[in-house]
Amino acid sequence: MTAESVEHHVQWPVPPLDGYTVDDLFTLPDLPPHTELIDGSLVFVSPRRRFHGNMVDLLVFGLRSSGLPAEFRVNREMTVVLDRRNGPEPDVSVIRTDAITGPEQTSYRANDVLLAIEVVSPESESRDRTTKPHKYAAAGIPNFWRVEASGTDGRPVIHVLELDPLTRAYIHTGMHHDRIKVDKPYSIDIDLTAIDEL
Repeated sequence: MTAESVEHHVQWPVPPLDGYTVDDLFTLPDLPPHTELIDGSLVFVSPRRRFHGNMVDLLVFGLRSSGLPAEFRVNREMTVVLDRRNGPEPDVSVIRTDAITGPEQTSYRANDVLLAIEVVSPESESRDRTTKPHKYAAAGIPNFWRVEASGTDGRPVIHVLELDPLTRAYIHTGMHHDRIKVDKPYSIDIDLTAIDEL
């Protein structure tokens, strides 16, 4: 029995001189799911870990069942167009109901987002802790949550940040372990220990 060498040819897209735009993000063929645009560069997402998926599920359910006002909706993994060269995809977003245009919609504008949530993964730590919050704040998104697994027991920790309108930067307003109870962008109460049941 002999082994034949097989050549694999991967055709990577060559970025334009000035980088990609959000128009490219929505029109380039065959991009992997959940591709993001950060500073004109395409960012491909690694496979999701169990903590990440369970946390997103818990937050989506919790946000929807915390007395979600009729003028708001909760979505997962939808592109938010911040500007021409930035189209990140928050893990969870609370948006204005009137921003929804139909089932074929692929993105929201930054001014329609009231809360952006990122669940930190090892491969996205820098983007989720610094790059994305900075860009969300500059775009005027009023609330941001960063979710991390605690180093000791892997339980969720949620860092709540609110936009300072004068500096267009986020201010850390709380850190939540077993339960998150806040009043912005609406009255929210989520039992974080419920992740153990997922």
